[in-house]
Amino acid sequence: MLQVVGLSCERDDHDIFHNLSFSLQSGEILQIDGPNGAGKTSLIRILSGLLQSSEGGVYWQGEDIAEDRSAYNKAMLYLGHCTGINPSLTPLENLQWLAAIHTHLDSTLIPSALKSVALEGYEDVPCHQLSAGQNRRVSLARLYMSCATFWLLDEPFTAIDRQGVGMLESQMQRHASRGGCVILTTHHVLPESMCRRTLSLRGNGSYVIN
Repeated sequence: MLQVVGLSCERDDHDIFHNLSFSLQSGEILQIDGPNGAGKTSLIRILSGLLQSSEGGVYWQGEDIAEDRSAYNKAMLYLGHCTGINPSLTPLENLQWLAAIHTHLDSTLIPSALKSVALEGYEDVPCHQLSAGQNRRVSLARLYMSCATFWLLDEPFTAIDRQGVGMLESQMQRHASRGGCVILTTHHVLPESMCRRTLSLRGNGSYVIN
């Protein structure tokens, strides 16, 4: 479904990673790890189309994402390290606004999505009154509203408790079992049952993929 060919990224004239190539098939989960500054977020941002690589290309179902961004954006759900939540809006209002601008989010699923992330009863509470973990759950509720095939998740476990961790792991597994695919960055140790592959960025331009 996704093919990365000869991807390179530079920062201050130094290679963060160089000639990076891998592919991702339906039903796969790929974990990106490595030390701070190794380029994990940079890679996620390149894959999302938010950052330009210095070399190489990214292909979705055989097509360069730079040539057909509309089709790729419909197939891809990106959740960044920041929650992307407006603190002055409620969880309900945030998700309604996000569904209005992203065609792969189904607004009719908002009530069940909030229930799935344990925010039932908080729908109308301004997000600035919620905890960091609850705001993260508002962001993660998009995973329960999305028809996107490909999920790109940058540190999705940040600020959530043990219950939330289990919830997120289960949702990623369900998505993969239905034919979707996931790439995520995390320092969290994922369970072996997730049958994941691992891309380890070394921070010196090199990488290892298993």
